[in-house]
Amino acid sequence: MKRKHQLISDAFKAKKQRLAVGSETVENEGPEAIESALQYLVSLFPRKLFEDALPPLILKHQVYSLVKDRTAVDRCLNQLKEEGRIRMFQHGFDADSLVVTFTDSYQSKVLEFVSGKEFARTVKKFLDSVLASCPDISFDKKRMLREFGFSDAEITQLVNAGVLTVRDAGSWWLAVPGAGRFVKYFIKGRKAVLGMIQKAKYKEVLLSDLQNRRAPSSVKLGLPYHVHDIIGAQLVDCIPTSSGTVLRLADD
Repeated sequence: MKRKHQLISDAFKAKKQRLAVGSETVENEGPEAIESALQYLVSLFPRKLFEDALPPLILKHQVYSLVKDRTAVDRCLNQLKEEGRIRMFQHGFDADSLVVTFTDSYQSKVLEFVSGKEFARTVKKFLDSVLASCPDISFDKKRMLREFGFSDAEITQLVNAGVLTVRDAGSWWLAVPGAGRFVKYFIKGRKAVLGMIQKAKYKEVLLSDLQNRRAPSSVKLGLPYHVHDIIGAQLVDCIPTSSGTVLRLADD
């Protein structure tokens, strides 16, 4: 176990890491290791691709590719959310696929995004009141009007600013302004990486071989980012072998 812990720690610290995934995930790790996993995944996010206009965005399940104890991950992330250190978002993926970012990064990028725009004051009011006091990922009209003191017109401004998106009649998801391009790249990139494995013999590939391949142009977020995605989402099985970890497409 000590050797495995060192392997993971080295992977977090190195600037050009090999992926610490598959058979080298850690079974019993606490909050410190989970926060390290978050920081590592954040470092994989290609800021320049989005002109540094977005906060670093990761998927909650990507953490599972680094820390085996999913219950511990869920507990730690929920605690970080309740403490206001991270925010979670439902950005059009399936119900279990939540986007995660650090709150300070989210706030700073939102303020940059709305700077000089007519709804900037309303957005700042939202960040200072709602975001600072409520960790929820969605809000209904009753709470927005009565508890947080926003008018219908102000809610419309928040939607126009991209801070809220419509969930259903009378409720909204918390959102990342400008994240539509990220979602598009994410979906296309995942499909492309799974396609690389699909085309391989027996629909499996050595992780080390996959890491060393040149990514297709559609994999704009980078191979490492998507490898953590497909492992954490259990779209592939990780099989330890004498040659290293093999990724095999999971059965439907």
